[in-house]
Amino acid sequence: MFRISKDSPAYYLTSVAHNRLPVFRTDALKQITCAAIDEARKSAGFLLFAYVVMIDHLHTIVGSELKPSKVQQFINGITSHRIIQYLKAQGHQRSLEKLRHADRGRNYRYSLWDHHPNAKHLPNEQMFLQKVNYVHQNPVRAGLVDKAEDYRWSSARIWMRCPVDDEPLLVDLDQIQWRSKR
Repeated sequence: MFRISKDSPAYYLTSVAHNRLPVFRTDALKQITCAAIDEARKSAGFLLFAYVVMIDHLHTIVGSELKPSKVQQFINGITSHRIIQYLKAQGHQRSLEKLRHADRGRNYRYSLWDHHPNAKHLPNEQMFLQKVNYVHQNPVRAGLVDKAEDYRWSSARIWMRCPVDDEPLLVDLDQIQWRSKR
């Protein structure tokens, strides 16, 4: 069980697409992103507590003994690889050109993410829940939906205890040991 405290490494992570490009504009790309986050979770062994995939960025709240930069490296690396793979396979040359940069060796030609990691430690349940709410309200603030639970690409339904059968990504809510009653 995971207990949220100043000694427990719970983190709020934000990853922003290169030049704020609307990379995740289609459901197919959002689904690939959710699958990549799940793959990263399994590979790195971190807990995923909340998430949202927006059109040009994503937020995750994680728990891990790893440094937040390492967790974000797993998430961003796998997501980037899967998205670029998809764009190549689908022949989306214009999108790939927007992600292109000078060749840095080892056949590394594209950057999906801005390389300014954003991680915040969440030392208590109050801050943790504030960030969960922020993550879930992001699509509402952006005008994509009226209610957080109507946005398919977030963990809001799971937190409201009304998940759908085909949730794009499950979270580890049952792994949190709350100090206060929920």
